[in-house]
Amino acid sequence: MKKSLKYLAILALIPLFTAGLGTSYVQDAEAAKGQGVGSSKYGSGTNVCGLQLCSEYPGGKAAWIAEQEGSTAEVEVPQETEEESSDIDSQQETEEEMMSMTEKADMSSVLKLSRANVPATIPMHQGYYDGGEVYFIITDASDPTHADLITENQGWKVELAPLLANAPAEALSKTYMFTNGIEGDGVHGFQGEVFTSTPAQADVYSALTSHVHVTWNDGVLPRVLDSEEMIMVAAEDGQITLSELDVVLNMPQIVWPEGQMMVKEDNTLTDETPYGGGQVLDIDTEEKTVTFIAHRGWGPDGRTIYYIVTDATPSGPAEMMGVTSTPTSASLIANSAAVDLFQFKDGITGTGPLGFQPGIAAGAPGDANYSPMWRIFMIGWADPANAQLLETIGDINAYSEAGMIDIGIARPMDSDHIVNCPFIDPFQ
Repeated sequence: MKKSLKYLAILALIPLFTAGLGTSYVQDAEAAKGQGVGSSKYGSGTNVCGLQLCSEYPGGKAAWIAEQEGSTAEVEVPQETEEESSDIDSQQETEEEMMSMTEKADMSSVLKLSRANVPATIPMHQGYYDGGEVYFIITDASDPTHADLITENQGWKVELAPLLANAPAEALSKTYMFTNGIEGDGVHGFQGEVFTSTPAQADVYSALTSHVHVTWNDGVLPRVLDSEEMIMVAAEDGQITLSELDVVLNMPQIVWPEGQMMVKEDNTLTDETPYGGGQVLDIDTEEKTVTFIAHRGWGPDGRTIYYIVTDATPSGPAEMMGVTSTPTSASLIANSAAVDLFQFKDGITGTGPLGFQPGIAAGAPGDANYSPMWRIFMIGWADPANAQLLETIGDINAYSEAGMIDIGIARPMDSDHIVNCPFIDPFQ
């Protein structure tokens, strides 16, 4: 009964993510596949044996597996205990004859990744908005200088995302950073940053921030400035100098004067933890840490990646995931600051957002086209019963060209859909 309810819930969510699908999309395989990773003409699906389909291999998949030594595939099937193995061996032929084709298909259509959901504890910084305290994280920077500086200062890696520099002004909020004055928790070692908006001002808030450097002039006694109004007064009085900076940081706010991100009600984390209902497990303002759920997926060349979810647009998916709604992100839908992320709406059951296999990103940390801002595409199988495990952009291209999958841009609520999913290392 619980399983049936789970699938009903998944089916109910699919229209939210797939409304308006229909635009086909095939990425350039050679540009996106990465270095040193090959793929067969069929991709890397679960029914692929080397460079051909298992149905074409003499003896089928069992014969091919028997020739391999120490296979380390991450697709898990039910395993017998040592105590049961001798009895099972003697009954195996009878059981296989009795098992229906449907049951066999069901066994092969479930993907169980180890450590599919893991906790990621991230340092928070304390800043200000309109005299109140703001706690936030820094996950990405458009330039290497700030990425390296903040990484060293906070002891937690900030990813380089050069594409963020292309974000339009309407997708950014402004933040003031202090380069001297009162020592504190700021990026440059001085007082905390001052924000011009929080998620309570949803029409202008963005986790992506442009920056203005604040420098105290010689002969002026520094003090803490905790609002944009105070900064403007000090600038008019000639006490500080303001300098616009050509850098964009991803600085999602966790706690702000009017509220905070949703904390998941059940913070017991397993590989089966539902995707919705909140992405945060714990917020500790005293220790200045926040613990997110890090979800496992694949990079463009099949490498394992983990990502967190901090905000999204439109409001429907944001509410479902339990993250901040950021309408300003919609301006990135056709902008190069956002990159393509492919999710699955049917096929192999797994730990993806809609209950199917995990998604595949067109870029990952270290790639020139990495960005934490994702433009979501949905993949549907022409025949879900014959779904394969896809792990690379090359796989997506191959199956799309063969007509086995359809790809369309997600438009939940008939709106542009962008999700802020910084890729992180949860084990650092």
